[in-house]
Amino acid sequence: MKLLQINSSARRNSVSRLLTDKFVETWKRKNADGEVIVRDLATIQFPTITEEWQRAAAETAEKRTQEQWDVLSLSEALTDELIEAQIIVIGAPMHNYSISTPLKAWIDQIVRPGKTVQYGPGGAKGLLTSKKVFVLTARGGTYANGTPREAYDYQEPYLRTIFGFLGLTEITFIHAENQVRPDQAEPSRELALRQIEKAAANVQLATALHT
Repeated sequence: MKLLQINSSARRNSVSRLLTDKFVETWKRKNADGEVIVRDLATIQFPTITEEWQRAAAETAEKRTQEQWDVLSLSEALTDELIEAQIIVIGAPMHNYSISTPLKAWIDQIVRPGKTVQYGPGGAKGLLTSKKVFVLTARGGTYANGTPREAYDYQEPYLRTIFGFLGLTEITFIHAENQVRPDQAEPSRELALRQIEKAAANVQLATALHT
């Protein structure tokens, strides 16, 4: 069983990194033989999506030149580890009501025709199925359903849409909100950590029941 841990905050001691570490720590206690792959997106110099990159990604593997394989080398590594993982845990700070630059750059690298999504007569079909995704967010404010600030949340709706496009529909979001409010930051963070511990234990139990 492989778990892919993705961190996307530029800060070493960020709340979102605390959340992903808590999930992995809990999961590892009950899955001692499980493998954890860690991707720190903040340390990667992502290439620009150029016309050359797009042509390389659109070409079939058997016709791709060595130069095109070189262009796609990072994308290949990122998509391969995503395909191999059964559990995906993503730390996602909210930046300007949306996602961080490194997380968006990662998404641009892993949306790959023929590898993570297939186009056919019926339209697009996501190829990344039978995986569980946990998105653990850190937010300065709160964006609860039914409140005026719900309309400012371009983070969760976007991630649900793009991951669903790839076939990743089993998604759980856990939010540590109000992180810029001294009186509410810690209680919200502690609540998120408790939810994460429960979620990590439950995914382990569900895994055990199917083995």
